[in-house]
Amino acid sequence: MKSKLLSDQGGERTFALVFSTGDEVKSELERFAREQSLSAARISGIGALQDVTLGYFNWETKEYDENRFDEQVEVVSLNGDVALKDGEPALHAHLAVGRADGTALGGHLLEAHVRPTLELVVVESPAHLRKEVDPETGLALISLGSG
Repeated sequence: MKSKLLSDQGGERTFALVFSTGDEVKSELERFAREQSLSAARISGIGALQDVTLGYFNWETKEYDENRFDEQVEVVSLNGDVALKDGEPALHAHLAVGRADGTALGGHLLEAHVRPTLELVVVESPAHLRKEVDPETGLALISLGSG
């Protein structure tokens, strides 16, 4: 993955990230967030993948059910955020992908490998987003604090 700082104004940095064939999306994004010390950011992008594992939050088990697809797909939309969890940047991303026949799949990004490219824009926010574990779901959710 290659990255470039596009803008740095008023406490908000904007980066372009370009992934190459074989790059694993989630781990590369998490590494980038750590290297840039991102505490709050939003992510969007498009591209294509050679395989993808999507998660669906199972309310009964409070865990993600995994759905793996070993096929070439188009990334119709990848959206997510980075927020602090236990003092470290944590990625939360969802994506919608299109199959060759035009049908779509979607869910929580668990794992994906790029082919041929994935282009993302990461915009850091000057305000901090903090995640706290929600006792009802067991998920780390953004806390807006009181008030």
